[in-house]
This record gives sequence, C-alpha cells and structure tokens, in this order.
Amino acid sequence: MQQFRRFQRIATGIAISACLLLSACAKDDPEQAVRLQVQAMQAAIDARNAGDVEDLLAQDFVGNDGMDRRAIRRLAAGVFLRHKDVAAKLGPVSVELRGDRDAIAHFSVLATGGSGGFLPESGQVYQVESGWRLVDGEWHLLNATWTPNL
Repeated sequence: MQQFRRFQRIATGIAISACLLLSACAKDDPEQAVRLQVQAMQAAIDARNAGDVEDLLAQDFVGNDGMDRRAIRRLAAGVFLRHKDVAAKLGPVSVELRGDRDAIAHFSVLATGGSGGFLPESGQVYQVESGWRLVDGEWHLLNATWTPNL
C-alpha cells in the first residue's frame, strides 16, 4: 500500500510538472490552456492541496450556492481531512471560447473519497460547467456549477 501511495505522489508530481511545462507551450492556444488549468485543478485535488485549489480561482470566484474562494478552500480542506484518499477523475472536457479572455468548459467528474482501499467509501459523478477568465496571461476559474449526475 505504501508503494502505491508513493507511486501516486510521484505520478501527481509528474502530472503537475507536465501541466506547468505544457502551459508555457499553450499560451498561443487558449483552448488548450483552459484544458490544462482544468487538469491542474484535478492535480491539486489529487494532491490534497486546498491552497493550490484556491490559487486556480479568480479573486471574484462564485460557485454553487454563492460559494466564494474562501468557502471553496474550506470545503476542500474539510474533504481532505474527512477522507484519507480523495480523487477527481475527469471525463472529456469541451471548451467554448468567448472572445479572447473568456471561456466555458464542460466536463463530468467522478469525485471519490475513501480509506485507501481499492473501492472508495463514497463517490459521486457531477456534471460541471465552469467559466474561465484570462488574467495577466493565466486562466483562472471565475465560476462553476456542479450538479450530481447519479
């Protein structure tokens, strides 16, 4: 089990490094840059890092039920404390550009939390619609709505 966790940490580190490297290449392709930010959000969740989750949010972020940046960070931290293993597995991401500085990304996500076994203790599939804004050369999550799919 420890080898599996070590493998997960190494794989997450490689994924984050790849996202950072690819984001430098994606500056000329806004659609790809948004996709990479969605993947960075997944990596931050998989790494159980509430600060990295918050860093991807715009200053004026709004989520379900009016949740702001601070509420999302607290929610992520609470989930990470409650569940030993947390993961977000993304479905296909579709990106719709709206001008040069705005985009909408749609995707499904399987969010799981468990105690480290092969099957999660809990899980839910969500449909996500996320709005992204280009700020100082970086795409930030401006708003998101997530709806349970099961």
